[in-house]
Amino acid sequence: MTPAIAWAVVCGLTLGIGLWALVSMMPRLSRPRLVDRVAPYVLDVSEGARELVARRPADPLPVLGFVFAPLVGALRRALGVILGGPDATGRRLRQAGSALSVEDFRGRQLVWGATGAGIGVLAAAAAGRANSLPLLAQLGIVLVFAAGGVALRDYLLQRAAKARLARMAGELPTVLEFLTLSLSAGEGILDAVRRISRISTGELSGELGRVVADVNTGLPFAESLDGVSRDLDLPPFTRFVEQVTGALDRGTPLVEVLRAQAQDSRDDAKRELLEVAGKKEVAMLIPLVFLILPITIAFAIFPGILVLRMGL
Repeated sequence: MTPAIAWAVVCGLTLGIGLWALVSMMPRLSRPRLVDRVAPYVLDVSEGARELVARRPADPLPVLGFVFAPLVGALRRALGVILGGPDATGRRLRQAGSALSVEDFRGRQLVWGATGAGIGVLAAAAAGRANSLPLLAQLGIVLVFAAGGVALRDYLLQRAAKARLARMAGELPTVLEFLTLSLSAGEGILDAVRRISRISTGELSGELGRVVADVNTGLPFAESLDGVSRDLDLPPFTRFVEQVTGALDRGTPLVEVLRAQAQDSRDDAKRELLEVAGKKEVAMLIPLVFLILPITIAFAIFPGILVLRMGL
């Protein structure tokens, strides 16, 4: 691959992305679907309707025709087979708090893969010009960069999901104590959850707000809690939901149950903190040995060496 061909590929990709963005800004001239006409009237009870109304058309495939639609669909299905089924990806998206669907996420992975392939073309052109690599090796470099882009997007999703679950686990003891105070004051469990979702800020209060919204649409409270716990797959929150639903079924007082659950959550947080500190013990020695200790020795020895030199 000559430098001229490499630059032609880069310019072609840039032109294609620019045309893609311009076409995505064009309004659709087709007749609106039934779901598009009904969505503005059910915004208060349907999250899917709110997402449908809020989003703007960014997919130029209907404008460009159905030429590339089968190819993109096949690539999305291939990514789903390689990186896991839609259930695992959907759960990670739910845990990360993303509004993307599985298909949208696969499309973004394809974009990241195409970006990695473009960087790989540049790297292959530079390596081929420097070391005269064969065409097969250059193709391998492009494929490695493309796979790296796809894997990087999946890794970022997993990292976002893990970080959000950690924040919710840290918020759980405070939420449980607030629930205990509200129940001790005479409120019901649903009113206490509604109060927390209204006046609190955080990831867990947002999930409790989702529970309240589901209850307002007619779902039972226990079923809504159980659905959120299944989607999040967070063990402390799952234990909380199991104890609350069990107490509601048996008629057990919720105040003592929630107080014990809050204490258990704080004990779990302390144990996890001690475990992390034990794992990071060796890492914490690095600044001590390589930074603080040499500076201390320098401050202790340098004056003596200076006095000896002056005396001599």
